Amino acid sequence: MLHKLGENMKIRAHVFISGRVQGVLFRGRTMQEAVRLNVTGWVRNLPDGRVEAVFEGEKKVVDEMLDFCREGPRDAVVLGVDVSWDSFKGEFKDFKIRH
Repeated sequence: MLHKLGENMKIRAHVFISGRVQGVLFRGRTMQEAVRLNVTGWVRNLPDGRVEAVFEGEKKVVDEMLDFCREGPRDAVVLGVDVSWDSFKGEFKDFKIRH
């Protein structure tokens, strides 16, 4: 159902990115993209080598964030992007890198 939402509808995506995604500036570039697109949420490295992120914003810009995650920064090798959709909660003021 969520794929039929309007472009201006606010949504939330919980994302797990796998591949060579740590040590390649993935979190920093994700934050730059999120700030540029006015997406709120966070990104962090996981102990198993994946990157986890939560994006909140208008559907159009969250989709752009997911497109970025599928490519990653220049030295990344993205093998998978798993997305869980949720209702917009509006709990974030900005975008942060979590440690």
